[in-house]
Amino acid sequence: MVHRDFVITVLFVLLGAALWLVSGYYTAELWIRWALLIGVGVIIPTILTSGET
Repeated sequence: MVHRDFVITVLFVLLGAALWLVSGYYTAELWIRWALLIGVGVIIPTILTSGET
């Protein structure tokens, strides 16, 4: 069985990548695209899974 933390991380990484791609159609600002990718794909799943041991 797959661990819950792994599933959360993979889902947010995929969501972050999708937002990064979609944001390319709406903005030319590269820092906004990177902020979405890192914020959604790395920071949010880290916060959500850090409380569990």
